[in-house]
Amino acid sequence: MITHFQWKPLFKDHTLPGWKISFYVNKQHYQAIYHKDGQIEWKNIQPSDHLEAELKQAIHELMLFHVYE
Repeated sequence: MITHFQWKPLFKDHTLPGWKISFYVNKQHYQAIYHKDGQIEWKNIQPSDHLEAELKQAIHELMLFHVYE
């Protein structure tokens, strides 16, 4: 489902939480900010409600794996 998932700190001071994320789903490029409380702020495209629920679950799992390991 999600391909080419990338994340980087939102701030230069890596101790401050928040990350810029980007990825592709069905050849569509998405960009968002992942906040420390798990809230996702969509930047370029707002996914449909059904897709957004699926994306949130997948993004939370990816962030747990990459950031909070």
